[in-house]
Amino acid sequence: MNAIQLPELRFPFPSRVSPRANDAQQHLNNWAQAYGLLPTEEALMKFDKARFAWLVARTFPDAPFEELCLIADFNAWLFLFDDQCDEAAQGKKSAYLRTIMTGLLDILRNNKVYSPVDAGPFPAALSDIWARMRAISKPAWRLRFIRSVQDYFEACIWESENREAGKTPSVKDYVRMRPFTGALLADVDAIDIIEKIYLPDDMLQNAILQRMIQACNNVVCWTNDIISCQKEALQGDVHNLVLVLHHEKQYSLQEAVNEATQMTREELAIFLVLERLLPTLEGYGSYELLRFVSVLQSWMIGNYEWAVLDTKRYQLGQTVLVG
Repeated sequence: MNAIQLPELRFPFPSRVSPRANDAQQHLNNWAQAYGLLPTEEALMKFDKARFAWLVARTFPDAPFEELCLIADFNAWLFLFDDQCDEAAQGKKSAYLRTIMTGLLDILRNNKVYSPVDAGPFPAALSDIWARMRAISKPAWRLRFIRSVQDYFEACIWESENREAGKTPSVKDYVRMRPFTGALLADVDAIDIIEKIYLPDDMLQNAILQRMIQACNNVVCWTNDIISCQKEALQGDVHNLVLVLHHEKQYSLQEAVNEATQMTREELAIFLVLERLLPTLEGYGSYELLRFVSVLQSWMIGNYEWAVLDTKRYQLGQTVLVG
């Protein structure tokens, strides 16, 4: 495969990172080992190089340390579980994944607590995360979070069924499903308990704010797609915005990267326009709303900076970034 040039994306937001990023990474390494998620020394070394705690240190920069560790554990669990789904999909049916995910949802719905000996690493680790989330949340929030996790699981099964059928999704279908395959909506839900920002339900459901959340989600997920497109093309995966554009429109890979970049920049522009409309929404706690929006901003710039500066997950060593 010929080398491609990836864009150097620019975001008009402050670059911020929690001062406890390294401490959170050490916690995360210990936690993942304790729950058996890293069964070999090689797995630990790969995990440490991914620096998942730095992602949340950039995207939740004001979180207290205990909450920073909690969201680091959750996001690392998501990354490791997503990798497991991709590997399982190579040799097992989507029905198998559905069974696994039904059991994981049962942990959330019925507050199950497991040890690695009882149920294996992934259920046990999720039960620990959920117990800690329950301790700092309210029932209404838990229902919202469970719904987001269920949407993520359903999207994982959709991907698995596509692989099973040898199907490349259309650009339209991929764009429709990508907000769920990325699990970012669960992280947006987590803003409440991690950054202690509590917006009323009517504000959360406001059409302008919902479109801003969608734009943030698209920017984060499509940025990941652009950065990981070469890696995923080599692995034979098709669930990537660049690769579905390449397939459907018969673009070269570079042309597909260029269009995906333009789409991402358009979503960022939508976010910025809508942000200027927020002060006209009277009757809401403007300070809390601004704090909420600042986390969305941190997700967009923080996710990009983590991918480019911190993690070794996307193997960018030989990739050229251009302005």
